[in-house]
Amino acid sequence: MERSDHILVVDDDPDIRSLLAEYLGGQGLRAVCAADGRQMRAALQSSPVDLVVLDLMLPGEDGLSLLRWLRDSDWARLPV
Repeated sequence: MERSDHILVVDDDPDIRSLLAEYLGGQGLRAVCAADGRQMRAALQSSPVDLVVLDLMLPGEDGLSLLRWLRDSDWARLPV
């Protein structure tokens, strides 16, 4: 079985999340979605991902602070 790239989509808008996940799936990629930083961290803990698509304008903890957290963590080399 061939491995497909695993993409994490982080966006607070459910329509954008599902549209991106559907598009990525149609391109042969596996997509998992998160609505905020808490869900993003949980998704990263549950399974490895190859790329994060990160919304900058999230409510609460914004995308830039999440990016800083990623760069200071075990996921520092993860493409965003």
